[in-house]
Amino acid sequence: CSCIDRATTGETVIGRGTKIDNLVHVAHNVEIGAFSILCAQAGISGSTRLGRFVVLGGQAGLVGHIEVGDGAKVGAQGGVTKSVPPGETVSGYPAQNHTRASRTYAALRRLPETQRTVADLERRLARLEAANSGTRPEEPRVHEARPEEGKEIA
Repeated sequence: CSCIDRATTGETVIGRGTKIDNLVHVAHNVEIGAFSILCAQAGISGSTRLGRFVVLGGQAGLVGHIEVGDGAKVGAQGGVTKSVPPGETVSGYPAQNHTRASRTYAALRRLPETQRTVADLERRLARLEAANSGTRPEEPRVHEARPEEGKEIA
């Protein structure tokens, strides 16, 4: 079952050939262009406009008063807070270009290891600088994120 709210002023419009999956919520005054696809549990806030051939992945959410251009795609669980240009593919929260979002998430998974590497390099640099100047090395002021013993970071 999906929910399509009636507009208080204006119209809620679903274009011809548009496919709406289960548990989709379409709020008041939303306009959905022809031949769009809205996958399960997507939510569209009021007064939002979707162009033709738009695809919303499962559990994608759109804030109100924005536009999603013709042929744009929103990845599953994408949180769209700003308008999306025609043909653009976005994902993540807040939604951004899919390629950029994928690289960001990949880098986040490596962040704890990167922090350890930087801390180790700073310690080595401090020792080298101290050896060259003949003084005792200072400990770098880095806050390391180390996993607890026996626990693995995903």
